[in-house]
Amino acid sequence: MKTLCVAIAAVALSFPVNPVLAQQRAASKISASDSRQIATTVVKLLEQGHYSRQKIDGPMAQKILDTYLQNLDYNRLFFTQEDINDIKQKYGPNLAQDLLAGNVEPARQIYALFRQRVEDRIAKIRVLLKKEYTFKSNRTIALDRKKEPWPANMTEADTLWRDRIEGELLQEKLNKLATEPGPKVVGRRYDQMLKSLEERDDDDVLQTYLNSIALTYDPHSEYLGKSDLESFEINMRLSLTGIGAELRSEDGYAKIARLLPGGPAQMSGKLSVGDRITGVAQGKDNFVDTVDLKLDKVVEMIRGKKGSLVRLQVIPGTAPDPSKRKVVELIRDNVKLTEQEAKAEIIERDLPDGSTQKIGLITLPSFYQDMEKARTGKSTSRDVAALLKRLQQEGIQALAIDLRRDGGGSLDEAIKMTGLFITQGPVVQVKDANGDIDVLKDRDPNVAYGGPMVVLVNKLSASASEIFAAAMQDYGRALIVGDSSTFGKGTVQTMLELGRFMPMLSSSANQAGALKLTVQKFYRVAGGSTQFRGVISDIVLPSLTDSPEFGESALEHALPYDEVEPAPIDLANNRKPLFVDDIRRKSITRTSQDPVFQDIVQDVKQVNDRVKSNRLSLNEKIRRDELERETAERDKEKEDEKKAEGQDHDRYYELALADVDKQQLKRLDKDPNSLAAKKAAKGDGADRSEDDLASNDDEEAGNVQADAIKRETVNILSDLIEQTKAPRSAAR
Repeated sequence: MKTLCVAIAAVALSFPVNPVLAQQRAASKISASDSRQIATTVVKLLEQGHYSRQKIDGPMAQKILDTYLQNLDYNRLFFTQEDINDIKQKYGPNLAQDLLAGNVEPARQIYALFRQRVEDRIAKIRVLLKKEYTFKSNRTIALDRKKEPWPANMTEADTLWRDRIEGELLQEKLNKLATEPGPKVVGRRYDQMLKSLEERDDDDVLQTYLNSIALTYDPHSEYLGKSDLESFEINMRLSLTGIGAELRSEDGYAKIARLLPGGPAQMSGKLSVGDRITGVAQGKDNFVDTVDLKLDKVVEMIRGKKGSLVRLQVIPGTAPDPSKRKVVELIRDNVKLTEQEAKAEIIERDLPDGSTQKIGLITLPSFYQDMEKARTGKSTSRDVAALLKRLQQEGIQALAIDLRRDGGGSLDEAIKMTGLFITQGPVVQVKDANGDIDVLKDRDPNVAYGGPMVVLVNKLSASASEIFAAAMQDYGRALIVGDSSTFGKGTVQTMLELGRFMPMLSSSANQAGALKLTVQKFYRVAGGSTQFRGVISDIVLPSLTDSPEFGESALEHALPYDEVEPAPIDLANNRKPLFVDDIRRKSITRTSQDPVFQDIVQDVKQVNDRVKSNRLSLNEKIRRDELERETAERDKEKEDEKKAEGQDHDRYYELALADVDKQQLKRLDKDPNSLAAKKAAKGDGADRSEDDLASNDDEEAGNVQADAIKRETVNILSDLIEQTKAPRSAAR
């Protein structure tokens, strides 16, 4: 799976073919000798430099072939099992030798067969689109074809495609945002697929094949061809302009893998990780269908000038029915740096005995660091230290660090952040491919905050976030609260430009592309890896992101969990009484009686049941009934949330970095992240577009979950304060 970031750049688009550029592209094509040299270099670097040191032998070559076939035919729709058997029999026995010799001819021949199958199938699809459909059958289709076998033969494939086209037509009929007849939309989609296929040249085939080789080693190693490398370099130079979304190509969709803090996408609150983009429109122009479009093409369509409007048609990641659509309007803009900063708030709560609790909450979008100005530039740890100082001046009795959606960042800052809460000592262990382990330590004996503490996480908390959360847990310094675990990315990658390893390359150096290579692995001070398993929460709260579809364990070829020897740490001067068992029981009692959490539990069950069954009805009445039930459930959830907000009598105070020296902090009427607060900020909807209103339900559903989890986190901290006053047990 290829990932590109579209948090980028003011790039003007012109879709008509420029003959000069076409000539330049033709002139810059990779020669046969260079392609062999590039392939050989990629294989050698993977064998010798990848963390696993996996050699290209017969079994590994078979895995690479499987990955390549899956990358070509990700939904197992165009090849048949007969094709797969023939391919493996013809190319499998000698593939290891071919790979080591840089022979990519098998990839070209397999691609030629795939292209023929697609062309033949689209000719048959055009016939199917002319038929009449009643949508009254009791047949079903697979939601996720990756979990299904390839059709046995062409006859079985024809039957599968008959049902699939009927399903696509029904999906368009149920799509409330549809403006054109279903057959026209679906037909144009396959015309676009054919056009995209025709535009692919030998360089594209080489890139797909080499990327398949890299991905077979692990999901974070990948080959970047010349165009992808150029996009990566643009990201590095201009990462502060655009919509702020990282996209991953998955099952024919551009799927949102990450939202950049402070970017228009994240700030809108209308997009979430896991959402799938089905169409892109420039301004008020018509949508261009992006299903089965190459990822770099989708990225190009989303890029644009600062201040310009882009509209995205999206299938929400949590939608059980793929016919559900929403339209998100975004203004391309600079990422607001202040929104990337750590920020805080104070929650004041009156207790029955007349006393008042003060709880601090710091939200950390990423572990940021200005590498060029190490001592004076932006720094997560310095900013958090400043917030902590003011929070303690305000008399907070407990603290939460919110790492939900924090995808990581600077390892150095994760170590320094840990140092704010422990005396000193090891924070993380890093192991390389040779088995050598480096123990990275906090060497500052000072502690910025030593009171009761919770770290709030979800499945989108990754990398540096996991290092910090793991250290807090291993030192007994904080309760980990949230999803059952964090993401589980415990590996380190380096970028290698291949031109540096190929002095005899006849093309320009950047023509060879680059290899992103996994070279190290993180381990906790307690010895376990953060890889694959992530950090396991002490207290689990119901959440829509707590799904087997999210996280490292959901990715193909993920490196396994393992352990190293623990690093000796000072628990005596760091460990705090956390009363895990007592506080967990109280939390479970509350959430089991909370209507909002029970709504979330029901939503999670529906999504998981749909994923498990992997079937979707072709009966229009059944589908409409399901959508009506979903609408009724959403209405109930909104009412439950309104009741919960009505019972919230806490007081909220805002603390941004710009406020740390102000005499008086700003009092907010209500929780700034609540549903009511966000609605008030947007107005009553009178001046909102139909597209905006259409996306409202899913946006509100996400707010409802976030509000409930935040409220329960404050409840947990309140319990921790009370338990700390009169400790009975320090059991974890």
